[in-house]
Amino acid sequence: MYDVSIIGAGIVGLATGVKLLEHNPDIKLLVIDKEETLASHQTGHNSGVIHSGIYYKPGSLKARNCRDGIAKLLEFAQEYHVPYELCGKVIVATSEEELPGLADLYERGLANGVPGLELIGPERLAELEPHAAGLQALHSPNTGIIDFSAVAEAYGSYIRANGGEIVLNSKVIGISINSSECIIKTTNGEYKTDKIINCAGLYCDKIARMAGVDPGLKIVPFRGEYYTIRETSHHLVKNLIYPVPDPRFPFLGVHYTRGISGEVEAGPNAVLAFAREGYRKRDFNLLELLETLTYPAFWKMAFPFMSLGLGEMYRSYYKPAFVKALQKLIPEITGDDLAPGEAGVRAQALYNDGRLSDDFAIVRSERMINILNAPSPAATASLEIGESIADIATSIV
Repeated sequence: MYDVSIIGAGIVGLATGVKLLEHNPDIKLLVIDKEETLASHQTGHNSGVIHSGIYYKPGSLKARNCRDGIAKLLEFAQEYHVPYELCGKVIVATSEEELPGLADLYERGLANGVPGLELIGPERLAELEPHAAGLQALHSPNTGIIDFSAVAEAYGSYIRANGGEIVLNSKVIGISINSSECIIKTTNGEYKTDKIINCAGLYCDKIARMAGVDPGLKIVPFRGEYYTIRETSHHLVKNLIYPVPDPRFPFLGVHYTRGISGEVEAGPNAVLAFAREGYRKRDFNLLELLETLTYPAFWKMAFPFMSLGLGEMYRSYYKPAFVKALQKLIPEITGDDLAPGEAGVRAQALYNDGRLSDDFAIVRSERMINILNAPSPAATASLEIGESIADIATSIV
């Protein structure tokens, strides 16, 4: 009999395990995942950016957890020798129409306590990113880069070293909860536990329903596709270059990211995935696609974004359109500079009334905590989110 069982060995589930063991060293903890390795999905396909907290609505869970989580993440990385770099980032306005949005981001960043923020002109932008073009930019010197898969592995090592158990290759197929215990049925046997924490990412809504909880939302998967900048063109990008995001769209737009190992990526777009784990265009799961397309809220959400969505699809299949979007930030970039890259799938929570969830969503039920939306900056804020979940876990019955 376990005290707490966490379903999902992504970065939030593992960080929660770390915090539970920090506060309760004698706790009997179990982490369950259906994959062979830790952090196989959203964490493993993360672009590796340590976000500073610029984008998020002041007072939101995203803003608070990002601000307070950065210090915890960097302290952990230093102690467990996970390389990181606070390399800095620029958000670039390339037209007059984008300048008010840039000013709004600056005010949000200040309200969220982001250190060192500075609005800069073309001359300073040229010093920081010589090949970027823009009328004005927002410089965030404390934005950084890290390998979040390595962070997750370090979290897993901490859990194992401190008495926690991690069981892989164990897909959850059933959950029963009564007044005295919970039983988690998996393809690798049954596990009895006092409490369950659902950190199942792309399948968190399904796990909640499996336990009899109506989450009031459905996960809709969006694939973000990247190109890799060829090594001969790495000089075009020094660190991180982002556009001013379109406030109508819940994604940040195509941007340039230098990785901790020196690689440089360009992207992502944001297209509907035809499977929850649809990392390739040809990945297709008929049942999961039908679940999306027959969900009335999907169409309530989709119609206002139809033209934007079609544009994202067009860029997905037509490389010159993707290149044109990238040239807004770096005019010199050409198709020859780009090689096919990897893709990630974002678990976007969509409420029954058609609203896209723009914040972390945590729902408590009997003996269970469901993490139903944990998009970016969840990796940056993972230890702070884990702290909050661990606190809730001590109070649920």
